[in-house]
Amino acid sequence: MSASVIMTQSSSMPTEDQRWIHLPFIKLEPLAFDDSVLNRSYTWLVFSSKNAVRYFLPYLSLLRYEKVAVIGEKTQRFCEQHGIEVDFCPEDFSQEGFLDKFTFKEGASIFIPSSKAARPILEEVLKERGADVVKIDLYEPVEHQQNILYAIKLLKEQSADGIAFASSSSAENFFKALKRCQVQPDFECYAIGQPTYETVRKNGYDAVIAQKQTIDGLIYTIKESRNLK
Repeated sequence: MSASVIMTQSSSMPTEDQRWIHLPFIKLEPLAFDDSVLNRSYTWLVFSSKNAVRYFLPYLSLLRYEKVAVIGEKTQRFCEQHGIEVDFCPEDFSQEGFLDKFTFKEGASIFIPSSKAARPILEEVLKERGADVVKIDLYEPVEHQQNILYAIKLLKEQSADGIAFASSSSAENFFKALKRCQVQPDFECYAIGQPTYETVRKNGYDAVIAQKQTIDGLIYTIKESRNLK
């Protein structure tokens, strides 16, 4: 078996190992939003990803907030690199893990700058629990069709025999393109988390789920699965 695995995340690879082929399946495009939401005070500012922080940085000084909560250690690290003190970061890097541990006083106001494609569970559950939630769509993921088609070509030619999905949208876009191409190459799938895994399964494939929902965790799981050093 070849050791080449296609990595599809937007962020750069943490390693230059030639066994990984980095082909981002998603491009991020900024979105306009109603900036009147910045004119009020919030109890919590919640970042669900590093990209959310990156796209919100130009507006950060305009917002009044008391505390910051984040999902993911890389999100926390990125915040701290930009002078943003993080008050809460759960060990489980998923919306469900965040909601399991996050507590707030009833009536708290929570501001969530996020992706247009973000799953709605965070906003919905916080509202159900009594929070005054304001969510804005800062950016949206757009399909990188050229990279997806090239990935299918590599799999078809057996230049790669594995593909790792860092989001549900990247998996969905890939399988739609695969069906259009009417090819069925043999390859292994890897998923960064449960929602992405479920998207892969919905499209008729199985996947190995990362033990930790980070790119480093995904790479570690792939190495373990393939007995790579």
